[in-house]
Amino acid sequence: MSYIVPIGPYHPALEEPIHAKLFTEGELIRDAEVFVGYNHRGIEKLATERNAMQTLVLVERVCGICSHSHAFTYAMAVENINGIEVPKRGEYIRVITAELERLHSHFLWLGIACHIIGHDSMFMHIWDEREIVMDILEKLTGNRVNYAMCTVGGARRDISDDMRREILDCCEKLKAPLDRIVDIVLNDKTIAMRTKGVGVLTKEDAVRMGAVGPHARASGVKIDVRRDAPYSAYGDFEFDVPTVESGDVFARVVVRALECYESVKIIEQALDSLPEGPINLGNKLIKIKEGQTVTRHEAPRGQLSHMVVGDGGFNNHRVSVHVPSYKNTPTIPHMLRGNTVADAGLIIASIDPCFSCLDR
Repeated sequence: MSYIVPIGPYHPALEEPIHAKLFTEGELIRDAEVFVGYNHRGIEKLATERNAMQTLVLVERVCGICSHSHAFTYAMAVENINGIEVPKRGEYIRVITAELERLHSHFLWLGIACHIIGHDSMFMHIWDEREIVMDILEKLTGNRVNYAMCTVGGARRDISDDMRREILDCCEKLKAPLDRIVDIVLNDKTIAMRTKGVGVLTKEDAVRMGAVGPHARASGVKIDVRRDAPYSAYGDFEFDVPTVESGDVFARVVVRALECYESVKIIEQALDSLPEGPINLGNKLIKIKEGQTVTRHEAPRGQLSHMVVGDGGFNNHRVSVHVPSYKNTPTIPHMLRGNTVADAGLIIASIDPCFSCLDR
């Protein structure tokens, strides 16, 4: 028999509200529609009523998980319009914070994925290791979320020698647990049975639909803004872009786990070669020159873009935020087709959606 099965906007497998309408034949999903917009807060309109410093505080609150990514991208946009060159040490600190944020985001998602499939011991193990990263972020920035590390012209807080050694110790401490996590992810039968062959997105479909980030890389699409169009200090570091060809939920788990190694690698390189000098140009309130620019950053979920338009005044004339989930969410109906209702929550969650970012 044919049924229409609603999932969301509130569902145990979803951390944020989204509504999916599943058109089923018995347990099999024949088609699906996705509806978003439940988290809209008018962030872009609010930005036009604020100056650059106030907007940094605002855009950090687009999302609690990737808050630094938004502040980082917006700051780069204002710097581009105004022709501001950020001190090298400030750029390195921004990158270190961005990669710590990527680690915490990937650990968070890996834990949630295990929880959704009922592997709660693995969920707790991963989140226990995530606390190492969260503690370092708190010591470095003063906060576990909304780090306020970016200012126009650099970073707000410096890294002392003691903090530098502490972060390096943290990276070393993460390597053994990360090896265990990757080993379990690759070899555990429970994870394999629930994720292999589920929610497949082929490489051709990923390219055609514009998927980005780990979601695209899990379908064999080797794209990463940090490598393809280096910005800030990313051109100074050696790192790989992990990809998997199978395009299923299992591949998305593997890619995010492997990316944690690369983030650790970047952090260690940045700390080992941290330049001397100032971290910013002074926390001054500046006018945003007349002009328009678009800046990109590889956030934990993929390419994040901020378009900023200035008219020569203190306030933004226009701010437009284009987030990874905007590109990845349209792939959900495609991945749901041919799968069972029982796997729908896992498939939706497998893109690591951030609907706070998407709806903003």
